[in-house]
Amino acid sequence: MKLTGWKSMLSGLIMAGGLASTPAAAQMFINAVSGQPLELDTGREEERDTPAVKEFLQTMQNPYNEDQQALPKGRSIFNTACSGCHGYLGEGKIGPALNHDGWHYELETDKGLFEVIFGGADRQMGPQNEFLTQDEILHVMAWVRHLYTGDPDSAVWLTDEQRSTFQPYKEESK
Repeated sequence: MKLTGWKSMLSGLIMAGGLASTPAAAQMFINAVSGQPLELDTGREEERDTPAVKEFLQTMQNPYNEDQQALPKGRSIFNTACSGCHGYLGEGKIGPALNHDGWHYELETDKGLFEVIFGGADRQMGPQNEFLTQDEILHVMAWVRHLYTGDPDSAVWLTDEQRSTFQPYKEESK
């Protein structure tokens, strides 16, 4: 992945140890377009304090990833809010494909994916924080991760345990 501009500078600071010891809870969410801090107190107020949101804000890892009980809700929200642009299977339509790892933004981390969904992206995707709660965003993120069709070894958002059993997504036969 090629880093440019402020992302390259931030990456350099992290590699130099300038931010390496920053706890997840103290990390700042950054708007993927402007590079400005995201204000998490904007958008929908409900479901900002669910156990999953609290865990995500502490660890920067989505607790719903590969959670079989959470995936149906993520699928339902994705199909309603996202599939019109990104395709039913994340294959891309007028919006980019999400089911592989060749992304325009830094979506390898759950933090990066959250930043893009919450704060918006270039072109047609505006901030989704006015339409989805933070908990719903985590559900959508889990479904997007589940749709991944690439090599599990490249799925850095998975835990080692999840990676050992992960199978690239194949559409279920009806």
